[in-house]
Amino acid sequence: MSIKFNPEQGLIVICDFKGFVPPEMVKRRPAVVISPRLRQRSGLCSIVPLSTTPPTPIMAFHHKLYIEPPLPEPYNAKFHWVKADMIYTVSFDRLSMPFEGKDASGKRIYIQHVIDKSDLIKIQQCVLHGLGLTALTDYL
Repeated sequence: MSIKFNPEQGLIVICDFKGFVPPEMVKRRPAVVISPRLRQRSGLCSIVPLSTTPPTPIMAFHHKLYIEPPLPEPYNAKFHWVKADMIYTVSFDRLSMPFEGKDASGKRIYIQHVIDKSDLIKIQQCVLHGLGLTALTDYL
């Protein structure tokens, strides 16, 4: 189910990249919201995808993100790699919250995991590297 709210920076969401074309992301995967809420841009936010596969080689636009507690299956790895060279601005319709099962009445139990501020700053630095704006990382 798609989200109906403006996600905060650092929130981990599940993004459905269906309809994109390789080498773009093309499947469901976790992502971190990197944009603040912009009132003039309702229904959209910018994200960077996460992967459990280590990049080869590891570059300045990658960040090893430890998620504690781990996300629910199938995303329950101890850490994920931020792919900050692959920034997307997507509709809330592509986004859902991770969920860990259902309660006694059959309603999904959603997880809201917001990463630490220090990880968010590191991801912002990685985004700048991915955009070729390395000189601006000194200002974060």
